[in-house]
Amino acid sequence: MDSVILKTATRLISALMLVFSFFLLLRGHNLPGGGFIGSLVAATAFALYAIAFGPASVRQALRVEPMKLSIAGLGIALVAGLLALLEGAPFLTGVWNKIELEGGGTIPLGSPLLFDVGVYLVVLGAVLTLILAMEEEEGS
Repeated sequence: MDSVILKTATRLISALMLVFSFFLLLRGHNLPGGGFIGSLVAATAFALYAIAFGPASVRQALRVEPMKLSIAGLGIALVAGLLALLEGAPFLTGVWNKIELEGGGTIPLGSPLLFDVGVYLVVLGAVLTLILAMEEEEGS
C-alpha cells in the first residue's frame, strides 16, 4: 500500500501508541493494564507500521529479532520469580523496596513490575514474530 496519508498518520499514531503502551505497562500492577495489554498495544503500533511501510522497516526499527525479545522477556520474568526465593518467600511472591527521592518521599518498586516487563517482552516478541511472518509471506 502506497498512501501518503497512511504513512504520515502512521508515524504519529504509532508513536502515540508506543507511549500509551509504556504507560499501560507502568500502571499495570495497581490499576488495569500491565505487561500483557501494554505489549498488545505496542504490537498493534508495529503492525500498523508494517502495513504502511513494510515488514523490513519494522525489523529495522526494532533492531533486534522479535524472538530474541521473547527469550529476554522469559529470562526477566524468571529473575522476578527468583527474587522471592532469595528473600525466603515462595517463587513469584512480590518483593518490594522503596526508593528514597532527594526531595523527600519514596517510590515503591517491586518484582511485579519486573515480571510485567518480562511479560511485555514475551508477548510483544511472539506477536511481532507472527505479524511479520504473515506480512512477509503476503509480500512474496
